[in-house]
Amino acid sequence: MTAPQNSTTPVLIVGGSLVGLSAAVFLAWRGVPVVVIDKHHGSSPHPRAIGFTTRTMEHFRQVGVGVPRSQQGMAPPRRARVHSLAGDWFEEYPWSPGGKGTYGADESPAHAAAITQDRLEPLLRDRARALGAEMRLGTEVLALAQDDDGVTATLRGRDDGREYRLRAQYVIAADGGSSTIREAAGIARHGRGRLSVQRSILFRAPLDGYLEHGVVQFEIDQPDFQAFLTTYSDGRWVLMLAGDVELDPDEQIRTVQRAIGRTDVPIDLVTTGRWELAALVADKFSDRRVFLAGDAAHQLPPNRGGFGANTGIDDVHNLAWKLAAVLAGECAPQLLDTYDAERRPIADLRHDQLFARADFKAHLGTDAMEIPILDDSAIELGQLYRSTAVLGAGHELPPARVPRDWAGQPGTRAPHVRITGDGPATSTLDLFGHGWTLLTEDGRWAPAITAARQSGIPVTGVRMGVDASPAEPGAFETAYGVDSGGAVLVRPDGYIAWRATTMPTDPTQSLSAALTSVAVPATAATAAAR
Repeated sequence: MTAPQNSTTPVLIVGGSLVGLSAAVFLAWRGVPVVVIDKHHGSSPHPRAIGFTTRTMEHFRQVGVGVPRSQQGMAPPRRARVHSLAGDWFEEYPWSPGGKGTYGADESPAHAAAITQDRLEPLLRDRARALGAEMRLGTEVLALAQDDDGVTATLRGRDDGREYRLRAQYVIAADGGSSTIREAAGIARHGRGRLSVQRSILFRAPLDGYLEHGVVQFEIDQPDFQAFLTTYSDGRWVLMLAGDVELDPDEQIRTVQRAIGRTDVPIDLVTTGRWELAALVADKFSDRRVFLAGDAAHQLPPNRGGFGANTGIDDVHNLAWKLAAVLAGECAPQLLDTYDAERRPIADLRHDQLFARADFKAHLGTDAMEIPILDDSAIELGQLYRSTAVLGAGHELPPARVPRDWAGQPGTRAPHVRITGDGPATSTLDLFGHGWTLLTEDGRWAPAITAARQSGIPVTGVRMGVDASPAEPGAFETAYGVDSGGAVLVRPDGYIAWRATTMPTDPTQSLSAALTSVAVPATAATAAAR
């Protein structure tokens, strides 16, 4: 039997769920051909994740993934402790410490969204295909063999049992918490470990009347019955139960009735789920040409910060531009080492923040040191990258802080500044994406930009006040921490790589040296090797 037509691909993505599909979109948007394989033929009937954060929505906004307006609005979901839906309501909890929970909504043109995973995945799948990605669903990976030039994957179609080989230059392993690719590579994990096993009951019921107060999540608290109940705002509800006990359909109905506090409501059972909650982070996120992403890299249990899927989507956004730059011959392969250097500390940070917060604090133990709780917007939009792809992010700096307090610090997300004009851009975030961008108000940087392009790195100069006009006077200088002669170099992923707060004596030499350091131009690396 013949193999599929494509027997080679620049990037093979193993896993066609949220993280794998996001990786396909981000890479295909950058013009990188990809093949996605997944052992399933489509999305799980269980909605699973629902909350997608501001940063995730910035990523989707950039690549043209149209996400419908959230049915739960833009504010964080509200949670209450109740005896049952129809019984006593004891108290409402703030979504996050301090009760703010805006996740940087005022720092971005994008807004967090509550869309179920089974509704989002088809949008990502369609967008990836429209951009040229190839989907091979119902396919599993049997083995990966690496050599100096690439990776050979042995694949098998689950419908016909056909085995064949696919050659890739790089592989992204987004194959979940029990990743066979991670296990085969011998990559160990650290963290709090396995926390619990939970069962879920997904059902439909006419319960919208209980949502009129705006609360959508309910902690069921009865003397001998505790559970978690939430709505997906589309007629579907899920009841989460502690313990690994399988219930028959009649027992499921009675359990749902107990949580509702009524027996006169029609209940339509949809499906059930079994969930192993664990907090584990891989000791390294890459093995030569194979990169771990999502749960394969870090299992982070569901929490009010949405650290699971959103962290994974951020992983592959970080990785995609680096792979694209290396595959295009612009940057040397050493740039790919910065993926682990930048993303693994973020996973560790979020792991620790999980146990500082109410959802999982009990798992710390009484002898554990108190972990300071970071502001939501610091975790969401104020994380710091330290790697060779950043200049000036010293170890004396905290791992995250409120975005506006960074004020253009290299290693942080370039701030959102509202801009006006005739073009489609409405934010400085719209200026970043395909290449490197130098922002400045001073025209004397123009020769430096021209010279920088000779290194093979695509650099676009944007003169603030001319090419893009801030809606408020002085907003650019304040947000980016520069004076009128300074400049800021922004990476394709929207992170600041380098900054000159004032006009240097030789801007051409300064920019060239910065680019050679952070972008690792392939031409410079080749010359150095000689």
